[in-house]
Amino acid sequence: MKNDNLKHRDINWLYFNERVLLEAKSKDTPLLERLKFLAIFSSNLDEYFKVRVSQLRQIKQLDKKLRKKLMFKANSTLKHILNIINEQQVQFGNVIAATLIELEEHDIYIRNTSNFTDVQKKFLEQLFDESIKDACEVHKEHLELTDGALYLAIAHPDNEYSIVEIPIKNQNRFITLPGNGHQFCFIDDVIRLNIKKLIPNKVVVDCYSIKLSRDAELYLDDDYSDIELVEKIYNSLDKRLSGQATRLLYDESMPIWLVDSLKVDFKLGEVDLSPGGAYHNLSDFFSFPLPKGTEHLQYQEKQALPHPELSYSENIFDSIAKKDQLVHFPYQDFQVVEEFLSTAATDPQVSAIKMTIYRIAKSSSLADAILTALDNNKKVTLFVEAQARFDEANNIKWGRIFEEKGAKVIFSIPQVKVHSKIAMVYRTEGTYEKRYAYIGTGNFNAKTSKIYCDHGLFTANKKITKDLGQVFQVLERKLIVPKLKRLMVSPFTTRITFLNLIQNEINAALEGKKAAITAKMNSLEDSDMIKALYRAVNAGVDVRLIVRGFCCYLKANNDPNAGMKDNIFITSIIDRYLEHGRIYLFENGGNELMYIGSADWMTRNLDRRIEVLTPILDKDIFEELRHILNLQLNDNQKARVLDLENSNRKVIQKEGDKAIRSQYAIYDYLKNKLDENR
Repeated sequence: MKNDNLKHRDINWLYFNERVLLEAKSKDTPLLERLKFLAIFSSNLDEYFKVRVSQLRQIKQLDKKLRKKLMFKANSTLKHILNIINEQQVQFGNVIAATLIELEEHDIYIRNTSNFTDVQKKFLEQLFDESIKDACEVHKEHLELTDGALYLAIAHPDNEYSIVEIPIKNQNRFITLPGNGHQFCFIDDVIRLNIKKLIPNKVVVDCYSIKLSRDAELYLDDDYSDIELVEKIYNSLDKRLSGQATRLLYDESMPIWLVDSLKVDFKLGEVDLSPGGAYHNLSDFFSFPLPKGTEHLQYQEKQALPHPELSYSENIFDSIAKKDQLVHFPYQDFQVVEEFLSTAATDPQVSAIKMTIYRIAKSSSLADAILTALDNNKKVTLFVEAQARFDEANNIKWGRIFEEKGAKVIFSIPQVKVHSKIAMVYRTEGTYEKRYAYIGTGNFNAKTSKIYCDHGLFTANKKITKDLGQVFQVLERKLIVPKLKRLMVSPFTTRITFLNLIQNEINAALEGKKAAITAKMNSLEDSDMIKALYRAVNAGVDVRLIVRGFCCYLKANNDPNAGMKDNIFITSIIDRYLEHGRIYLFENGGNELMYIGSADWMTRNLDRRIEVLTPILDKDIFEELRHILNLQLNDNQKARVLDLENSNRKVIQKEGDKAIRSQYAIYDYLKNKLDENR
């Protein structure tokens, strides 16, 4: 919904993706790692078109009354977005070109049809005949292009064309070539080189890469709180729009007649045409071969650290019962979470396990632990998110497997996603049933734990486990509204609790007392939270935010002549790992309060998802987490300023200040603590 006192989320997201591109451009990023940032930029943009641009396009189809109620100008917004994207695509192309030149300085070459050697041509002709040709199918002119697949549009005389799909499902996108140094080529160019073998009866003028994106399902529930309005929007849209061609990415050297032919055949508008380079789906750079002897061009390996207590514990439950335990990924080994569940699965004292699953890996030790628990007749209750975007099929598949093995599986209900990352183990100790809880900021996923920066709290604190028991009763539909004393739980208490905490800081500032709000999150979008921050800043509260993704904070008040308050500073950290943790710290009159959990300050996280945030009650853990947060707040190597101009300028390391790259500093801090404790 439009709000002139907020930055537009979809436009601001593009400046987040620009920060990713800046890491690909940065000389501080190891050369081969820059390819991965290019891949992330490309992958992000593909998803953005499938979901966000798709939504704008579909809202354009609404009648004027509904659009007016939304206060939404989809057309002008879409044009603005496409202008920014086109500018970024030019930067993207320039970064790729510069990166390829630098790769050659290290004897790493990506060849193409213009510079293959005779030996390489012979090698590729044989490779094509043996393993690629049979997978290629030629289509004359129009066919139904698969979303996201790669094709070559082959121009023939007399404005005719054919289309060949590039077969990459069972092939690596990159082919290793014979020759000195490290030489590779795209599989695209193997087909270009041999194209006449596929079309022997036609004259081939040239080949051009194309890729068609289609609309994803419309996820309006994430963005609009008025359910009646959402239903009206859905009912007014032609359901055939879902999956409609929405963006044709094509080689900008393609002749105009061929662009026009594709535009007509795929029923595209002018705004759906995106000129690009000779290669698409550059997210495939994730799988670029890493040649031996190029380790200096990659990130230095950082082995996940053992947890100083849990990794050496004879019984993980005894350690948690004795003291709350905090884990940090990817710095520490995710195995401690797997150990928590695998121990529960075999412990004869454990009677039941309950947990939420938002994104589960296709195969994992965690899934094995759940199956083992079922084999050992534990009562297992799982809450599976069936609407986790792009992971629906895998989540549902695992949910069915667990269900068949005897688990009680509850799938999320429409319009309320289960986004919390929680687990509870019920263990009989003497005559008492003790509860052990895990509350995290990230998914139960060993693979993503290696690249996502997250935190997780293990606790047996009765005040927290009692509240968490209420949450599970809500998920089991035994309770409608939980009675909570410690936890913040969306959609019940999170919004009002945060607003009250902000108001407390405002009251303190107005009384001349020290007042501060420090928060780290993925995205800041909710208008009520931002307005509360505006009031806090104007009252004199010191506000310090770290926001990785889009940030809709615009200005301190509605009066353009009143001037900006300067007691707010917002940065974003894009580095080797993906910042994903949510931490909230309030001065609270000197008795500081800190929370971690799954919720960002987005409307969907506050009102339409099951989210859980826990207070940090253990003093040692509080200080450990504060130290980590301070390292991030003081990052002067990878942090960028989020300002009114969307400049993405780097935080300047002041003269005399120590260089702090927070992700590396956190690793060193945890390693030193581990060494001291052992």
